[in-house]
Amino acid sequence: MVKETKGIITNRDMASHVKEKGVADYVTQVDVAVQDFLKKALHTLVPEIQFLGEETGLQRMDADSYWILDPVDGTTNLMHDYQHSVVSLALCRQKEIVMGIVYDPFHDELFSAVKGEGSFLNGSPIHVSSAQKLSETIIGIGTAKRELAKENFSRFLQVYENSQDIRRLGSAALELAYTACGRQGGYFEVYLNPWDYAAGMLIVQEAGGKVTDWNGNALDPAKGSQVAGTNGRVHEELLKLL
Repeated sequence: MVKETKGIITNRDMASHVKEKGVADYVTQVDVAVQDFLKKALHTLVPEIQFLGEETGLQRMDADSYWILDPVDGTTNLMHDYQHSVVSLALCRQKEIVMGIVYDPFHDELFSAVKGEGSFLNGSPIHVSSAQKLSETIIGIGTAKRELAKENFSRFLQVYENSQDIRRLGSAALELAYTACGRQGGYFEVYLNPWDYAAGMLIVQEAGGKVTDWNGNALDPAKGSQVAGTNGRVHEELLKLL
């Protein structure tokens, strides 16, 4: 079902129709079309489960189960045909993420996880990096909260000086997916909404990694938060720098 969105996401004409929601915060026809498609498909599949989408919201967050969707994580990338944009879909049940999917249509990569069953990339098991310290790996960064740019870039410098290098993909869900499959040792961002991190969080955890806020606390999938996701081994070292 999620892979059926590829034709929508790669439609350059739809991606060129843009509205600005806020400072450096955009929505395209692609975002809306993907959300409408998946919302309808999921309702047909399991009508009793509520739906939280970035572009429509959820009337109440106290339901026993609800889908959490970011139809296009990496909208700015999409606008510029940067080809690092994904669909992020998670299922939250009793305040816990029990299923997560991150689909990258540009590279035909489907990252998935079900709680207790491991993480997969296109059906093959994946695991986090074996790096024991930051100096042995690269770390992904996110630049949310533009008003905190100076503070953020000071953190980026600290991490850069203590790691092999830093990377910025422009998609939180993809950063977490890359952490899950060992392409990087970790990723952090000063603020993410639930639809940004919910699916990726489970995929990292099921791949053997760790995802918390910057104080080391578990995340509440109904709330936005600071996020740090790593292979687990470099987690404390990273948090100390943040």
